[in-house]
Amino acid sequence: MKILLVYPKYPDTFWSFKYALKFISKKASFPPLGLLTVAAMLPKEWKKKLVDMNVSDLSDDDLEWADYVFLSAMAVQKESVKEVIKRCKKQRVPIVAGGPLFTTGHEDFPQIDHFVLNEAECTLAPFLKDLKEGYPRRMYISREWPDLRKTPSPQWHLIDMKKYASMNIQYSRGCPYNCEFCDIVVLNGHKPRTKSKEQIIEELQALYTQRWRGGVFFVDDNFIGNKRKLKTDLLPLLIEWMREKKYPFYFLTEASINLSDDDELMKLMVKAGFRRVFVGIETPDEKSLAECNKYLNKKRDLLVCIKKIQSFGLEVQGGFIVGFDSDSPSIFERQIRFIQNSGIVTAMVGLLNAPRGTRLYQRLKKEGRLLANTSGDNTDCSLNFIPKMNYETLISGYKKILENIYLPKHYYKRVKTFLKQYKPRQLRQKIYFKFSYFEAFLKSIWHLGIRGKERFHYWNLILWTLLRRPNLIGVSIAFAIYGFHFRKIAIKWEPARRGHST
Repeated sequence: MKILLVYPKYPDTFWSFKYALKFISKKASFPPLGLLTVAAMLPKEWKKKLVDMNVSDLSDDDLEWADYVFLSAMAVQKESVKEVIKRCKKQRVPIVAGGPLFTTGHEDFPQIDHFVLNEAECTLAPFLKDLKEGYPRRMYISREWPDLRKTPSPQWHLIDMKKYASMNIQYSRGCPYNCEFCDIVVLNGHKPRTKSKEQIIEELQALYTQRWRGGVFFVDDNFIGNKRKLKTDLLPLLIEWMREKKYPFYFLTEASINLSDDDELMKLMVKAGFRRVFVGIETPDEKSLAECNKYLNKKRDLLVCIKKIQSFGLEVQGGFIVGFDSDSPSIFERQIRFIQNSGIVTAMVGLLNAPRGTRLYQRLKKEGRLLANTSGDNTDCSLNFIPKMNYETLISGYKKILENIYLPKHYYKRVKTFLKQYKPRQLRQKIYFKFSYFEAFLKSIWHLGIRGKERFHYWNLILWTLLRRPNLIGVSIAFAIYGFHFRKIAIKWEPARRGHST
């Protein structure tokens, strides 16, 4: 068999970092980890080719070569998926589809030949067996949560690492919490399942052997879902391995706010090389937190928690939401104040949406307020339900938040707030010179410091950092570049009424 694994294109989104990546001449932030892992589950004797449409074009020659196209995607890639399906049908190449988009919304794609849904560890083998026998079914689903200790390592040789800003691996799946709007528990369950510590070291060693040096994203739904196992099992070995290799990587991941409750865990993560954590803050409003069952964030001083995490040497990236039923018009100013005071530089503020299969989706459907499927891009100003707040008030308030927090004056001020409270641990690491970093610095001078409208704020930040926190000058330059991307994404659009009816 000749298998073409295809990863569709992302639109310009907050997390695409499209405009920032141009500064370092990279095509995409991360490679398609799911497809790289699926490739390792296919028979060794099969020929495999991977096309990530975010870094290279999908050619007709690729499609003519393939016996099957394996397609994986998330909701935000839906438009690109439609184009891929259209081209496959034209070339008469059968499609095998899996991943989050199809697991929760396969009904929307009647043209797909075979669905291998849920987690591939359970559903791919039965499909391959039936395919070998000549009678593959159209649908393969499973209610089991597979043992990740049997998951193979990704096949890194299928990609060109030079085209990516960072690599990614996965330690666990699942989250012990049950936020109403979140589809993680639908896709991966409540109980965190983990790979063995030996698997993780093996995967990191593979990246090291491939000469990767730089960022590695642990893509876990909640990295600290099993704190005890992290502290006693993985992190001690990871610290030892990283020290032995002189810290060739730095890590980023996602975690819940209760990370701030565990000093030992934060110290271990920093010693292991973790630099950033994305935390779902959602809202400073207690009623809205109760409404969405984000009880973990309730009855705590969220600002104190964030500042504590950052004081340990972990940059907090934050997710925020407006549009809860409990939100009043005052929420917009409250979100702006909270974000500015927190020092969270990378603050993704999205409109509430109800992904298919979530408890929020079921509730809104029962209430007759559901309108359409979510776009998967919670910063594109689309809603898939009728909000309690007046629609125009919600959209204009949302736009006000984005325009305010990414206005150069406020954005650069927030960078300084972060730098004042950030205390990174100095690790005895080997210095790896990357020309792309020097290139990014020169481009930032030209695009931001000379041509940019924010040039006064740019030079003010550079000078302030050199005088106050000279060891963080690289961080300052990176944030200046991120800000350029965020403004391009967050302030360019006009309010869209996708899926909305009055």
